[in-house]
Amino acid sequence: MSSSTEREIPVQADAPAPSESSAAALRSPLERFGLQGQTLQVANWLAVVVGIYLLITAVNVIGGGFKAATGGQAADLFAFASNPFVALMVGVVATAATQSSSTTTSVTVGLAAGGLPMEIVVPMLMGANIGTTLTNTLVSLGMVRDKEAFRRGFSAATVHDFFNLLAVVIFLPLEMIFGLLERSSSWLSGQTSGTDGGVVAAVFAGIGTVVDGVTEPLANLLESVTAFIPEPWHGIVMIAIGIGLILAVINVIGRLLKVLMVGRAAKVLHTAIGRGPLTGIASGMVVTVMVQSSSTTTSLAIPLAGSGSFSLRQIYPFTIGANIGTTITALIAAFAFTGLEAETALQAAFVHLLFNLYATIVIFGLPPLRVIPLRGATWLAGLAAEKKVWAAVWVLGVFVALPLALIFATVIL
Repeated sequence: MSSSTEREIPVQADAPAPSESSAAALRSPLERFGLQGQTLQVANWLAVVVGIYLLITAVNVIGGGFKAATGGQAADLFAFASNPFVALMVGVVATAATQSSSTTTSVTVGLAAGGLPMEIVVPMLMGANIGTTLTNTLVSLGMVRDKEAFRRGFSAATVHDFFNLLAVVIFLPLEMIFGLLERSSSWLSGQTSGTDGGVVAAVFAGIGTVVDGVTEPLANLLESVTAFIPEPWHGIVMIAIGIGLILAVINVIGRLLKVLMVGRAAKVLHTAIGRGPLTGIASGMVVTVMVQSSSTTTSLAIPLAGSGSFSLRQIYPFTIGANIGTTITALIAAFAFTGLEAETALQAAFVHLLFNLYATIVIFGLPPLRVIPLRGATWLAGLAAEKKVWAAVWVLGVFVALPLALIFATVIL
């Protein structure tokens, strides 16, 4: 590794975690109703449960709406994205726009259950992985006035960018040639759904049946309320309602879990992140599952990196763990369906999980590949610290200009 990569601020194990003070200042949206103390705590958890219920219902509505809108011709509707590079860019733009990979993956699971071809689903989910890194990159811009803090914070943010970009560079060609993710996710979904998958399939099917039975009444109500609208507009309106619900619900769940869990998550992060790569990956996974947002998880780490509490090489595995932890949302969303739809929805969720697991094993497991994101982030942060315009070029180019240009060129030409 180059000397610039190795030149890190030493760990300050007893340094206060900036995120803890900010966590204390978080307020629950339910406080406006006069709730406080234990009553507020219980209400917050109940609201999270209701939010998850609405999330699963919304995914169900999207699946039904997509079927109605396409009349079973989903491939024709998304013909413009049949190019995997365009599908990838759709995932990037959608996630960058919503600032939530959980939203993109949940919507994609619903679209997959409604008939969206897996060859489009796979690169879209890869794109979601890239788009989600925008949030922590933007957080690092808050340190722009302090050159050294900005250099450390921006490198900690963009190491996530470089890791996910490298993962796509490796696995998108493998997917196009061998169908690696589609085949392995298909096998895994077959083992966890249907009648011949053994105990695991029975458990998953049972969970799916219960969840579907609970959420179907509301989904049917939303469908019947909009039934007067002629097709295909009825289906399009259902998709819009589902996406709107997901956007609202993900936002509310995120706010509630920040109030409930960010203080604890910050303690997990601060205690475990400096103990080694495997512990860093595990803590990234745990914290992300706790707060249901990889953007929140990685953003918690940026102030720690900027202040010098942790080095880039310690933050790096933590962000990889966040990639894996965020896949839980798509798995939860997949339980909105039963039967053949359940198998397809689970396959889409497993694509997201397996992509991040494979990327971790290959990139972080092989030393020559492991150092590439570190060196890329260190190099880019050095440029951006000297000339702030490079930070703007990176953000606008990778997350906005390049994806939109490729989509536009493909659709027009």
